Amino acid sequence: MTQSLADRRSGDERRRRTLFAYVYGGHRPRRLNGRREIDLIYPFIDWHSPRVLALALGILALCVADGVLTVVLITHGATEENPFMALLVPHNLGLFAAVKLTLTAASLFVIVACSRMRLLRRIPGESIMYVVLAGYAFLITYELDLLRMLPDVW
Repeated sequence: MTQSLADRRSGDERRRRTLFAYVYGGHRPRRLNGRREIDLIYPFIDWHSPRVLALALGILALCVADGVLTVVLITHGATEENPFMALLVPHNLGLFAAVKLTLTAASLFVIVACSRMRLLRRIPGESIMYVVLAGYAFLITYELDLLRMLPDVW
């Protein structure tokens, strides 16, 4: 039976990736909700709310601000407390920035993909993004407070 199915295919891919397909899919997504009963707990969907995009962009913007403030503080005598990132800071600032953004973006990719899931079947996955955003906001506030205390920065 699988042999007959394979014979019917021409080998040419009938679907094409065009800009129209991306625009059309962005305005009329096919999978807004899960299709099966298990999807009520672990849904993977094609469309996410604009709120998730705003959260992801906010987290990335605060990540960039954290990186810039970290470099400024280190040039004024502070030390990087993250042992992994501390290996990168004194040697290559470009690599530091690339690794920091790549790790944050990869983590955000996973969090956004799981944003409709429920952690421990109770906590919405999207709430993790709010916690991360609040954590970054607290960190930026702390770093700005440290900068304010330095006499030669302002």
